[in-house]
Amino acid sequence: MRGGGPVLLWRAALTALLLCAIGLLPWLSRTDPALTVLRARSAERTPDPEVLAAVQDELGLDDGPLRLLGEWLGGLTRGDAGRSWISGADVLPAVTEALGVSLLLMAGALAVAAVTAGAVCARTLWRGARDGHSAGPTSGGGAALLAALPEFLTASVLATVVGVQLGWLPALGWYGPRWMVLPALSLGLPAGAVLGRLLADLLPGAFAEPWALAAAARGVPGRSIARRALRRCVPGLLPNLGLFVVGLTGGAVAVERIFDIPGLGRTTLQAALAQDLPVLQAGTLALILLAATAGLLARLAVRLLTGPALRDGALPSPHGRTATTSTRRPLLHAAALLGVIGLGLPRDPLALDTTARLQRPSWAHPFGTDALGRDVLARVAHGALDTLGLALAISAAALLTGVVLGLLPRLSGPLVDTVNALPPVLVALLVTAVAGSGPATPALAVATVAWAPLAAHTTALLRQERATTHLLATRALGASPFQLLGSELLPAVLPPVTRHALLRLPGVALALAALGFLGLGAQPPSPEWGLLLAENQPYAERAPWAVLAPAAALALLGALAVTVTDGVRLRRDRAVPRFRHRSRAALPPQG
Repeated sequence: MRGGGPVLLWRAALTALLLCAIGLLPWLSRTDPALTVLRARSAERTPDPEVLAAVQDELGLDDGPLRLLGEWLGGLTRGDAGRSWISGADVLPAVTEALGVSLLLMAGALAVAAVTAGAVCARTLWRGARDGHSAGPTSGGGAALLAALPEFLTASVLATVVGVQLGWLPALGWYGPRWMVLPALSLGLPAGAVLGRLLADLLPGAFAEPWALAAAARGVPGRSIARRALRRCVPGLLPNLGLFVVGLTGGAVAVERIFDIPGLGRTTLQAALAQDLPVLQAGTLALILLAATAGLLARLAVRLLTGPALRDGALPSPHGRTATTSTRRPLLHAAALLGVIGLGLPRDPLALDTTARLQRPSWAHPFGTDALGRDVLARVAHGALDTLGLALAISAAALLTGVVLGLLPRLSGPLVDTVNALPPVLVALLVTAVAGSGPATPALAVATVAWAPLAAHTTALLRQERATTHLLATRALGASPFQLLGSELLPAVLPPVTRHALLRLPGVALALAALGFLGLGAQPPSPEWGLLLAENQPYAERAPWAVLAPAAALALLGALAVTVTDGVRLRRDRAVPRFRHRSRAALPPQG
């Protein structure tokens, strides 16, 4: 809790800066807010100068953005978030209702994610309970497939097949618990796959710790050891779980649109597109407060689970073990992905053939054709160059930024919470307003938020590594802070965070795809994967191959990322290092 005052001031400054940026959004984007509001109210009305002047007078736009922002903040202190510029209704009840819907959906998605994460790491837990020290990370092919499935594609398939064709569950609306099942599955399956994979990555090190080996030697039941190993690893994931909570609440825009759910993400998106500033500012503030609450609860849960060992420097380090991995799986996945790209590059992704619309896969078109008769294999292959290149560049930048900021938790903690509270769509709109629209806008938007989970992971691992007994001994031998950072902390933190970054590589591609699906990314006739999914999603029932091809490419990328992560291991010598300048003074006298 030390340094809480400056951290609180830094958090408040970030919140104020973000709300000011949102309040300036119409003026930053160089658009007429009166015209945007008029079109949102009624697209049929002619924007005459008299009508626009009436809208400006009604909303007080002539007073300028700073005056409007000050009036909104003043009303907020009295519990009044203003009135919607579009509907004229009070903002606070509408935002509160939308937040309640999103929180209920988030709770269902977290339940699905917990079950999915348990299924992903069940084999690792079983192997660790059976023969502890030989437990290693599983291949994670199923987790890769689930993590690489776009949420909007999963939602579309569930709504079409389970909701419409089979009629088992309702596919539209929000009227009761049955309406929550399909959207919760769409959001919870990918999130649970990522969390389960991260947990399975930490468990082998916990089973190899001295306490686990001693417990196994004393005949303690394997189930009890596995339960304690799970408790040992969960604190390292709790900060990312807090990020998932906020991401599932505000970032479920596409899923809420598909299932017609009046959640906060959809409400915020509609307000951003219509430049309804009171609703947009209130929704963003609600997400920021939720992010701060989730982060605080995650930190308290970490302290509760680790107990006094975190304070007293009595934790064992779970990073000293090197696992042997096979290079066959990543080579097979890479060969398959390169084979698809190599076969499709010689083909023309823009060639139209209206006589061959929505054709099934054949020798002439191995992946079939789309609604305009274009070859799907060619479009997937050419789209891979842009999608994979951007995803790799963004992931590398996110890894570097996340590690650097993760080493400075007091600076990055509030920044992580604030950045993670922003839906990617709103970030894209803000980036577009500042930098202008263009092919680089989606990449800038995704890069703005992609580093936050890695920074949270770095901070969590760093906090635990600083509380380990070997670091305490190394410090007692006279190691300087820079020597501790270079020889102990970074070697312990970098491998798992790098594996985390590789695991999120498909997620970065999915974020780019989601912006394309929502119309904020690449524009036709680009073969970018997100745009391919958006263009072919209306024909998923008639021509499923047009949707399954880019989805399979994303799944293959996820399988490649997961299998490559198993090879990111760093051998570390646990012998006590020698530090010449202070080691003699630090050693006890010989008797």
